[in-house]
Amino acid sequence: MQKNFASLLAICIAVSILQGCAAAVVGGAAATATVAHDRRTTGTIVEDQSIELKAYDLMSKDPRFKQQSSIHVTSYNLVVLLTGQAADESLRSKAEQLAASIDRVRRVVNEVEIGSTSTLVENSRDVALTTEVKVRLAKIKLPDFDPLRVKVVTERGAVFLLGLITKKEADAVTDVVRHISGVRRVVRVFEYI
Repeated sequence: MQKNFASLLAICIAVSILQGCAAAVVGGAAATATVAHDRRTTGTIVEDQSIELKAYDLMSKDPRFKQQSSIHVTSYNLVVLLTGQAADESLRSKAEQLAASIDRVRRVVNEVEIGSTSTLVENSRDVALTTEVKVRLAKIKLPDFDPLRVKVVTERGAVFLLGLITKKEADAVTDVVRHISGVRRVVRVFEYI
């Protein structure tokens, strides 16, 4: 554990010195806290963040993404989850192709819906729902279960669950989440250990 912490700290310091970016220090501190609970290696956590940035960068080069979509990229253990909305199937497919083209991406789960982008009210509901899910996960009583190992992404009431967890943990998490008011559907993007 200390080796992972030391490695991440060294990376964060190097990045902040080379780029002079305060955001790197803040992001590094958040990542350091995550390492203590995460089953991914420090290198994989950093790689997941890099994949997300690369995907957003690739999409930013096509003005249609900014004008006709609201696509969110989440990478967990080199598996990319795409959520949000796109104006048409060609834009949805293009987002998937771009994500799949990034080095080290093992798989892309494309959950982008065709239609208008989410409203501020819908986004606020999703934030509240994500918070409620995280609170409820903290109440799960299973040996060695750590709710911080479950990444929660919510989009228009659909709750996407990512993480490296056991089948028993996944079943317990899913059962809790599907009974929360406002959850439209639960999508498991877990990988089992």
